[in-house]
Amino acid sequence: MTTSRVFHRQLRHPLPFAVSGQGITLTDQSGKTYLDASGGAAVSCLGHGHPDVVAAMHAQIDQLAYAHTSFFTTEVAEELADVLIESAPAGMSRVYFVSGGSEAVEAALKMARQYFVEIGQPQRRHFIARHQSYHGNTLGALAVGGNAWRREQFKPLLIDVTHVAPCYEYRHRRDDETAEQYGQRLVAELADAIDQLGGENVMAFVAETVGGATAGVLTAVPGYFKGVRELCDRHGILLILDEVMCGMGRTGTLHACEQEGVVPDLMTIAKGLGGGYQPIGAVLVQDRLVDAFRQGSGLFQHGHTYLGHAVACAAALAVQRVIQRDGLLAQVRERGAQLEALLHQRFDSHPHVGDIRGRGLFRGIELVAERGRKQWFDPARQLHARIKSEAMAGGLLVYPSGGTVDGRCGDHVLLAPPFISTPAELAQIVDRLAGAIDRALG
Repeated sequence: MTTSRVFHRQLRHPLPFAVSGQGITLTDQSGKTYLDASGGAAVSCLGHGHPDVVAAMHAQIDQLAYAHTSFFTTEVAEELADVLIESAPAGMSRVYFVSGGSEAVEAALKMARQYFVEIGQPQRRHFIARHQSYHGNTLGALAVGGNAWRREQFKPLLIDVTHVAPCYEYRHRRDDETAEQYGQRLVAELADAIDQLGGENVMAFVAETVGGATAGVLTAVPGYFKGVRELCDRHGILLILDEVMCGMGRTGTLHACEQEGVVPDLMTIAKGLGGGYQPIGAVLVQDRLVDAFRQGSGLFQHGHTYLGHAVACAAALAVQRVIQRDGLLAQVRERGAQLEALLHQRFDSHPHVGDIRGRGLFRGIELVAERGRKQWFDPARQLHARIKSEAMAGGLLVYPSGGTVDGRCGDHVLLAPPFISTPAELAQIVDRLAGAIDRALG
């Protein structure tokens, strides 16, 4: 096939054909194998070709593939919802199924707006979110997101959203403040933004519990999210936590917010929910919000054709059962510590690695031209793209990106290997990554 009729993401360079996958390895049409060290985009938590998930999908297809949710529910959707609520943060009572992360965020934004209409506060119309965040590519999700490059050409189509600083300790914590003081400063900035808009006019604060692709795995400093939660409660503002990338076990606990000691009002999940075996995402909803809808209009004015798709729910249910049965959350913590140690061992003395960060099997490396001043490389160099290319040439799949610092400058590499990765495979990943970085810099 010489000319593809697929409208690919990039149109200037042909892509290899992926033909098979097993464990943490993908194989292309030439027989070349790649270690999938990013799980696609932190998706493939169980790797590829897991027999339990494949069997569950086959069984569901044989019974029922699809029934529209305006007419029916299905046993598998109900069972998946039960499993998710049993392990959800306190007070969550319902799951709204969608087909991916952007849809989940979009639904959460609309839920927030309708909730305030239902309880007689229709004047609330503002969202506050953070710079250097990413919440999806649909228009509402793109508007609350802070990825400057993705937003730029679509700005005329986006709703107006107030953005505050991200929790980016490596770049923004001053030498004269502790981590906790830095977090308090960020909470104070959020408080000022709320005051400027009027607390009674704000619907929600939207944040990734652990930052994902835009700035390369930003973890919060101690006390930051507790301060945010208290501030939202004071003004009756909803807290929407986006755990599309960082959730469902990726950071070592099922939900990343467990490590922050906070409970959101709405939480979005997706990638690790179904592990890439079928497109699926969800919004977890606090019971008091559900009650407002039930006692008000009795419906959520939103929907998609493939909500609660039976095969997608079957795949996700199987993924979650495997994670629980095989003790993979504990394994993520163990393997995460091993990966962290390997990264520090290899890169702590590297002149162009400025920061190594993350939790569990969710890690980021920020590249710098000069470590002392944390000076970034010239964006024209496209270092992140070179690293991706060199990594693929060396049989490694990682998730690099540019614009790490401010949307234009800075480069990082994101790692999110499958939960089933072995210590030997993690060592291979770090070894191949080091070679790719050195070749890209050479």
